[in-house]
Amino acid sequence: MGNARTWSPAAQEAVRLLAVSALVEGRDRAEVAALFKVSVRAVDNWWTRWQTGGRDALLSRARGRRVGEHQVLSEAEQAAIRQAVLDHTPSVLGLSGQLWTRAPIGELIFKLYRVRFTEPGVGKYLKRWGLTFQRPDKRAVEQDAEAVRVWHEETWPAIRARAKAERSEVLFADQVGIRSDQGTGRTWGARGSTPIVRRTGNRFSVNAMSAISTKGRIHFMVFTESFDAKVMCRFLDRLVGHFDRKVHLIVDRHSAHRSKTVRTWLADHEAQIELHFLPSYSPELNPDELVNADLKRSLPHTHRPGTRPTSPPKPAGSSTADNASPTSCADTSAVDMSATSSTSEPNEFLINTVRDTVRRIPCADTQVVIPQVAIFLHPDLPLIHRLS
Repeated sequence: MGNARTWSPAAQEAVRLLAVSALVEGRDRAEVAALFKVSVRAVDNWWTRWQTGGRDALLSRARGRRVGEHQVLSEAEQAAIRQAVLDHTPSVLGLSGQLWTRAPIGELIFKLYRVRFTEPGVGKYLKRWGLTFQRPDKRAVEQDAEAVRVWHEETWPAIRARAKAERSEVLFADQVGIRSDQGTGRTWGARGSTPIVRRTGNRFSVNAMSAISTKGRIHFMVFTESFDAKVMCRFLDRLVGHFDRKVHLIVDRHSAHRSKTVRTWLADHEAQIELHFLPSYSPELNPDELVNADLKRSLPHTHRPGTRPTSPPKPAGSSTADNASPTSCADTSAVDMSATSSTSEPNEFLINTVRDTVRRIPCADTQVVIPQVAIFLHPDLPLIHRLS
């Protein structure tokens, strides 16, 4: 049978069990050792282990060092480093930078315990701790943590409860600006040769105001002027026209949202719509922010190359406001959003691009806008900023 040390763990386990069975039946230990081609000392060891621990003592176990055995850092030290990485940035702990990489983590270990690790060594500890290299979310230092807590635990549940009792609609709204020189994104090309995308060199912009319901429906309006209280009132007026029940609209604390003009308009339509405000500096609480981000990412894949069209001569006495491109407010699942502009405004193609892009976003009641906001939009789940 050869050297028993070269056998597989399963074979060694089987021989131990058979040898002890033979001893239990009354065979001599020398006879058993000769039968299985092992030493008498090995047979004696197996017999002692069986008498002490029974059959379980003869079973094979994982070889090598156990997890945590002979590690330079103790379990308590590892827990302390892990928690420091999760709770603080390097600059807070006297190191350089705002982001944790393996190098500053190694510096932190040396600073605390005078033990020097290579970067691969630090990487092994990070893997063992269940940490991965991720792109961090951003949070404003001005954000009020207590206000965010109150929103999660009190304000948002109360809004949902009221909407359910009143059989009303809950929407999140936000505004976004799109420029003709929006980032192109990435495309495939030959190694060492940068691809070229032809686009207009003129710079112009268009704005959009959108609202997303808790069931994934999008309502939006495209406009060319600056966002102010008048634009907000126009959006609200068109929005309430799409519902036969009350709307609870959740927005950030933009000055236009809190202006006297908007408050007066709301007072005249309090049976149709009610405004609720998110905590300051907390865009992560608004799922419509992710819709805006998805819109900007989609533009490079949807808009067509072109040049800035020339505007026709304006009639005498006409104003810029009189010739502005018409806006469109629509529930994308029910209303046609084809271009209605009869003029050749410089940003006409950009307006059409925004419309076409938003139309591509699925918005049926059983769907969500983009996967990242699924937990926002599900009416039976709490409002949190990211899928776990």
